[in-house]
Amino acid sequence: MTYRSIGIVVALVSTVSAAPDLILHNAKVITVDDRFSIAQAIAIEDGRIAIVGSNDDVLKLMGADTKTIDQKGKTVMPGLMDSHTHPSGASMYEFDHPVPTMESIDDVLRYVKRRATVLDDGDWIFVSQVFITRLKERRYPSRDELDRAAPKNPVMFRTGPDASLNSLALKLSSIDKDFKGDGGPGHVETDSKTGEPSGILRGCTRYAKYRAPKSGKSAAEQDRYHRLLSLFRDYSSVGITAIADRAAGSSSVKRYKRMLDNGELPVRVMSSRSIGTGGNPKAIQHSITKVAEDPLCKGDDMVRIVGVKIFLDGGMLTGSARMRVPWGLSRIYSIDDPKYKGVFRTAPEKLAPIITTAVENNLQFTAHSVGDGAVHALIDAYIEVGKKHNIRKTRPCITHSNFMSKEAVEKMAKHGIVADIQPAWLWLDTRTLSKQFDNDRLRWFQPLNSIFKSGAIAGGGSDHMQKIGSLRAVNPYNPWLGMWITITRTPRDYKGQLHPEEALTRRQAIRFYTSNNAHILFLEHATGSIEKGKAADIIVIDRDVLNCPVDDIRNTKVLQTYLNGKLVFERKV
Repeated sequence: MTYRSIGIVVALVSTVSAAPDLILHNAKVITVDDRFSIAQAIAIEDGRIAIVGSNDDVLKLMGADTKTIDQKGKTVMPGLMDSHTHPSGASMYEFDHPVPTMESIDDVLRYVKRRATVLDDGDWIFVSQVFITRLKERRYPSRDELDRAAPKNPVMFRTGPDASLNSLALKLSSIDKDFKGDGGPGHVETDSKTGEPSGILRGCTRYAKYRAPKSGKSAAEQDRYHRLLSLFRDYSSVGITAIADRAAGSSSVKRYKRMLDNGELPVRVMSSRSIGTGGNPKAIQHSITKVAEDPLCKGDDMVRIVGVKIFLDGGMLTGSARMRVPWGLSRIYSIDDPKYKGVFRTAPEKLAPIITTAVENNLQFTAHSVGDGAVHALIDAYIEVGKKHNIRKTRPCITHSNFMSKEAVEKMAKHGIVADIQPAWLWLDTRTLSKQFDNDRLRWFQPLNSIFKSGAIAGGGSDHMQKIGSLRAVNPYNPWLGMWITITRTPRDYKGQLHPEEALTRRQAIRFYTSNNAHILFLEHATGSIEKGKAADIIVIDRDVLNCPVDDIRNTKVLQTYLNGKLVFERKV
């Protein structure tokens, strides 16, 4: 293979004012520039890339104090990015006690029974984000099962906006046969024969009057800081150098800034502040305006508020995503209404005014939109706002965007709409979705190749919410698993591929986690590729992901991770 310098070497040599601090050479450098160039060496000066090119071109810049590292043919890439995380909550998930992996109803009930033995009678038992799509039985634990597991404790099995409650939890929440909701989104399911609540809440966990157990551990700010730092260091260990916090609270953003000021932050954090939509439009718009006043909206490329996020519909994993046609009757999701299409957590008519406010304040707007009904509603609102405002400059985003359509993809490309998508859900949840929907309906499930071909931009994320550990997390944040599944589309416990025509190439999969995410997070000027002048966010890995056997990609190990030219992770051999 012939290697060439990226740029004109003669010009570069004349402009380099001092010798580089660090040179990595004798490597396979996947630059992810516009041409996907391959180089041999990189020179780094003051945390930025001074030159990328051949060994000879780069090594000639070496000075007396330049550190050189012979990579001995190893692959070097841009640092990876995760377009959707919830790091503050994820890092604290097991602060009180370890939470086992739950793969069956029996696992759930054993955990509930064990918690009942250590908590006082009357204390709530809270099981969070154990998705029914991933349980062996593919259903919610029933009210009666939870009653038997913990008769003296209220139990809430919660998965995002949906939940299954036992009898005591229903009683303490004043949810009975005569219960009347607040008129907001979602509903309490009832038994068709008795009219009594079944225990399942659809898109309205707000009705559950959960109280944290008095016997639980109390976290000090120091605990939150150090557990978050441990998580960030684990992100570094799998090659992640930048993330989006897609529902950041003010305390989390302040913590990120404090880490930066202390010189301890090992990843870039771009945040979308979480905005509630339960009030009237003017109140929601006021909340957005207040976010725009935060000085961190003008932050640097390490910590910045880039926009706001709302929740438009429910979940694919819980049976509440808003679809364009009914879900269909389902034992898996406990759906007995043939007309049921899922729920809107935000009324679609509210979208245009609040999106307008975000755009006027130069904030990216995104909404949790899983079902194709929600995706189309959000796209339509973006198009409406775009008639009067330059919405493209704010990179309007669709968060999740699992169920789409040919029309939705085309409109994304035409109007500059981007998407953050979680490919691990394709890996983990297709086996259940295929039981609920036929193959034709899954044709536009995560249609990544169509998105790339259209010219629209989508980036890879994890929706990491629980546990530290890239593969043990409930939503795994290992980007190599994510790349592999986008290339193979071979889900767990599923025969064959799910619509292989939507598979990505290896180069596309790399862009999905690098340059595409850099665009989505407004970082393309700083990182996302290995090019002169950009920050030296780079990783060294143990295999050539462009040529190794495809199934080896998911087992890729990161050997070193650099952020701004500083080594933030090195694997011990």
